[in-house]
Amino acid sequence: MSKYLPYSTQDLNYDNAKFRQRSCLKVIFQNLLTSKVKRDCIRFSMGKFLVLLMIGGLAYLILTRASPIKSVSSLAKDIGTEVSDNLNVGGGSRFGRFWRKPPRLPPRLSPDEMSSRNGSVHEPEKLKDAKWRARQQSVKNAFIHAWSGYKNYAMGYDELMPLSKAGVDGLGGLGATVVDALDTAMIMGIDEIVSEAGSWIEMHLPERISQKGQVNLFETTIRVLGGLLSAFHLSGRDQGKNLTHKGPDPNVYLENARNLADRLLTAFTSSPTAIPYSDVVLHDRSAHPAPDGLSSTSEVSTLQLEFNYLSSLTGDPKYRTESMKVLEHLKTLPKVEGLVPIYISPHSGEFSGENIRLGSRGDSYYEYLIKVWLQQQDSNLTYLYDMYEEAMKGVRHLLVRKSIPNELVFVGELPYGPTGAFSPKMDHLVCFLSGTLALGATKGLTKEEAMKANLLSFEDMENLKLAEDLAKTCFEMYTVTSTGLAPEIAYFNIEGHSEGGGDGGNKNSKYVNDIIIKPADSHNLLRPETVESLFVLYRITEDPKYREWGWEIFKAFEKYTKVKSGGYTSLQDVTTLPPQRRDKMETFFLGETLKYLYLLFGDKTVIALDEFVFNTEAHPLPIKGTSKREL
Repeated sequence: MSKYLPYSTQDLNYDNAKFRQRSCLKVIFQNLLTSKVKRDCIRFSMGKFLVLLMIGGLAYLILTRASPIKSVSSLAKDIGTEVSDNLNVGGGSRFGRFWRKPPRLPPRLSPDEMSSRNGSVHEPEKLKDAKWRARQQSVKNAFIHAWSGYKNYAMGYDELMPLSKAGVDGLGGLGATVVDALDTAMIMGIDEIVSEAGSWIEMHLPERISQKGQVNLFETTIRVLGGLLSAFHLSGRDQGKNLTHKGPDPNVYLENARNLADRLLTAFTSSPTAIPYSDVVLHDRSAHPAPDGLSSTSEVSTLQLEFNYLSSLTGDPKYRTESMKVLEHLKTLPKVEGLVPIYISPHSGEFSGENIRLGSRGDSYYEYLIKVWLQQQDSNLTYLYDMYEEAMKGVRHLLVRKSIPNELVFVGELPYGPTGAFSPKMDHLVCFLSGTLALGATKGLTKEEAMKANLLSFEDMENLKLAEDLAKTCFEMYTVTSTGLAPEIAYFNIEGHSEGGGDGGNKNSKYVNDIIIKPADSHNLLRPETVESLFVLYRITEDPKYREWGWEIFKAFEKYTKVKSGGYTSLQDVTTLPPQRRDKMETFFLGETLKYLYLLFGDKTVIALDEFVFNTEAHPLPIKGTSKREL
């Protein structure tokens, strides 16, 4: 019996009896036949007359006048009862409404039962939170496993070869994995790895910067410079604090960043135009163009977040001045509906060729237009937002198509410019665009917040719709393969175009005939672009499907790329089982892929999108003038 006294079973029985159905006639006749009514009516004929007159009048009013009656179905929905399918509500004869039985109210529950029911309502939410905490921990464990392989076999090298259990320098020899992974370890709260990476940077990186030879300006800026600056911020030092992260004095990160940037500036100052050279020789502070004399458009325009923030930290404007000259110059060049070719000459300052695409060599040009504008919050930089808006209109008009037979939305290429043939080719790299479109639409707010504040224009809504459609396509690039992992490049079947190649191998996929994967493009490099966009879209739309998609991708990484001795490896062919392994763990797997998955499954307030912008290597840098949250 209930522990809440004096409520008893007898009380419940009484309460439930109050709601038993009794017809209107039964009520009337029962009252008429009571002894008191019978005596009164027999004794006074006038009383009997008045009673009968009252009953007749009420009947007349009910049968001849229409009155609004609440829908029984809506009432049933409110109180949780079922309504007969053949019940006529809000219509039918007036007699039907008159004789209609009232809905039966539910029995009252005892306090014990109410407590139990209320508990069950909240339980799924608790279980859901526990599920995502467990999944986030799985990503954290994967990061620890990846780092352990790198630490054991390749510490100080740029990248790990997990199958060979060796290291390789493919990015200039600055220990790129150490720096790329550092802020991920900070965000995850893995103090041991923060200490190991920070100590290596303090002891070895200054010498590497001063003695190493040629490095690529773009790769070194986004991975090493960006990683150092993010680590400095997350340490709390630029906020006047020193957070609990282990490792050296945070000024070590800033000093190394400044030393490196001073040498990278040579690429800007050596060029005869505002367009920097692509390569820098660190030890003698010299720079030169690539062998073909050209720079990638994306590379010269994807340096500004990092150099701007360094100027903000040091008070020295030279870093911002040199890097922003690039965007100011690009503003003046002719474009095709906001779209630009993928090559530019540092000698002439003009675009070279007509190849337009949002994959390699074009991608992050569009990304940094909106992100630099968001970072600086400067009215003098509205031209960047205008360039971004024009470019996204151009993307929708010139590059967006739908596949057949199932109408997947994708972004293709114009390899011969706007007058040439359209190519239904999409790099996995293009999957960054979903997140960028969503970020550009709401400026980091949730969709609900932006709509309540009436901040979304028609263009914003169009871009947000494209972001979600494109994210769906990027996810299906994973599901169509035998391994559940996406190829480096996919082609799409479209009306009037025949593209040779095979399918992804998963015959159960609805989209197996929409997506074509050629043998030369079937490799997977552990890339982050899809999970990056899933993270941004989940933060902005709050739709849980993006988390579920991310989890499916993570499970596939775990199943097919994990190396037992430590680390994860890229794959040669995602369409065959078992997949052939490539023996390479890219730095961005720790710096980007696992970071975005961890944040996707975690608390939405950690690295808030209206307080941080992520550089193109997933290193979060603070937005100018916003409050900073501790991790």
